[in-house]
Amino acid sequence: MTHVLQNVVFPLDRDPDLLPLYADPETWSTIEGEAVRVSSRAHLGNILGRTRARIVAGRRVSLGTYFNAFPASYWQHWTSVRDVRLTVHTNGPATILVYRSNGAGVHQRVATQEVTGVATTSFELSLTQFSDGGWIWFDVVADEKHAVLEGAEWTTEQEPARTGKASIGITTYNKPDYCVSTLTALADAPEVLELVDRIFLVDQGTQLVADEDGFDAVAERLGDALDVIRQPNLGGSGGFARAMHETLQRPESDFVQLLDDDVRIEPESLRRSIMFARFATNPILVGGHMFDLLDRPKLHGWAEVVDEVPFMWRNHYQDKMPHDFGAANLRQTPLLHMRMDADYNGWWMCLIPLDAIRAVGLSLPAFIKWDDAEFCLRAGEAGFPTVSMPGVALWHVSWVNKDDSIDWQAYFHARNRIVAGLLHSNTPRGGLLIRHSRRVDLKHLMMMQYYPVALRAQALRDVLAGPDHMRRNLATSMPAARALAAQHPETIVHKDPSTVLHSRRGRQVYKQLKKNEFDSPTGLKLRWFTLSTLVSHWVHRPDPANVAQPEVEFGKGDAHWWRLPHFDSALVSAADGSGKNIYTRDRARFRRMLLDSIRLHRQLRRRWPELQQQYRGALPDLVSDASWQQIFEEKA
Repeated sequence: MTHVLQNVVFPLDRDPDLLPLYADPETWSTIEGEAVRVSSRAHLGNILGRTRARIVAGRRVSLGTYFNAFPASYWQHWTSVRDVRLTVHTNGPATILVYRSNGAGVHQRVATQEVTGVATTSFELSLTQFSDGGWIWFDVVADEKHAVLEGAEWTTEQEPARTGKASIGITTYNKPDYCVSTLTALADAPEVLELVDRIFLVDQGTQLVADEDGFDAVAERLGDALDVIRQPNLGGSGGFARAMHETLQRPESDFVQLLDDDVRIEPESLRRSIMFARFATNPILVGGHMFDLLDRPKLHGWAEVVDEVPFMWRNHYQDKMPHDFGAANLRQTPLLHMRMDADYNGWWMCLIPLDAIRAVGLSLPAFIKWDDAEFCLRAGEAGFPTVSMPGVALWHVSWVNKDDSIDWQAYFHARNRIVAGLLHSNTPRGGLLIRHSRRVDLKHLMMMQYYPVALRAQALRDVLAGPDHMRRNLATSMPAARALAAQHPETIVHKDPSTVLHSRRGRQVYKQLKKNEFDSPTGLKLRWFTLSTLVSHWVHRPDPANVAQPEVEFGKGDAHWWRLPHFDSALVSAADGSGKNIYTRDRARFRRMLLDSIRLHRQLRRRWPELQQQYRGALPDLVSDASWQQIFEEKA
């Protein structure tokens, strides 16, 4: 039996920013190691359908792109598939050229075929030389007349290790328009729905998806495949745990595909993730990459890991991300030809085998933040690795205009990272985790950001109280964190156009190439800067004039932790540009919070072995299906 592993597809959206992810009709050159576009002609008019494209006479189009090249190294490494067939359907005179790359991004041509008229051309290709990385792709060159690529697919005759379907779990909170768009995209993709058992839409909001324009029509199209579940807001972890729980009841499902709500999907990616998981030698988690919904060629990460020291997440090759495919295509970017192994994948898109859930449990009751990373680490320790799969991706609302390190989410960033460290860190007392956490507090205190410090202190107190608090305050921790903002005037974003806020000394502007002596201090300068600033803030009262009116003004990008501490108060632009926050030094609050932070971190360090034993012992119950079912029934 022939199994389609990957279809060649094109975007139906008339957005020129999308084209480089699917087809590359540009001419590129390399100048001093950098990919440079020589001729820019986006042929959107030549996209004839979901699988069809016109190749203009005399032009060459490469399918060596993110969505249409075949990630051979991942198939070789994670599956037993060793032979694939590329089948290309064309109409008109053309030349088909097949290429491969290795882990260093070096290209080689492996086959060439001239075609005329209506033709179907197949290439038998082996997956035996891609251990370190590499892709396979093809180009089409039209001759003296236009040619049409009617379609292409990558197939195998090998039988998959698993044949079950996937249920889709979408967790949403007041994003009904996005959800209807996602459901419509699924309804328009029958090739995906044939692999889907159920679509569980877990609606935890007050703006119901069922009330959104267009929902009734798409619900009728999806029929019994769609199951809308209403429950209180239990965060992403509660919504995804519900999707896991419901999928466990489905005998036809072998997987649950988790999807965020504020996304735009590429349906072919869902199909690919399910097929890859079916063919995997052993059950694996298949994660999708995340593109920026507001800057659509920009990929925010290829594979993510959790560093053992200081137990913090990051991208592989952090300095190279995000990658802009509008500026440098796949073939011109050697780094993207390397096979990169991941520790975890964000739950904006992640396929999880039910075997893993049965073995390690459901999501940690974390509400938001670190639930995805913690689950993947837990699954990995049990023998279920995570693969962040190239060619499997969606577009997600980016974090460019957000700073959740200083809003109510700071509580969850702090608490859940520490809990994940207690559960999975193998270094004594979490390595540098506690020192790093204390340093974060110091930075916020020196910047006059007292709200996140208060949230982080509550996070430490909850961690020290033991693991039972996670289930007990699952539904209340977010409202409590938000309510605390009322005690901190720096959280107010001043937007009133009738009131123009000014600072006494004007706007402070720093250029990247013109740094002052304290810019990003390191080593001894860092220690001296921190000590002297803490002493100064402890000893000196702020100037009353600077309390009455902000002393200086900073743009968000200039308001670094080594700049704000020099002033008594500051106007700082909000991350989304909607207004300004006023940071004002409060000596009494600074003293109290500094001492509290030192005390709590000392307790955490002293009690780490005890807490580690408590949290690890409580984990099986916290993540069990029975425990989560009880939560759902209590909150119903």
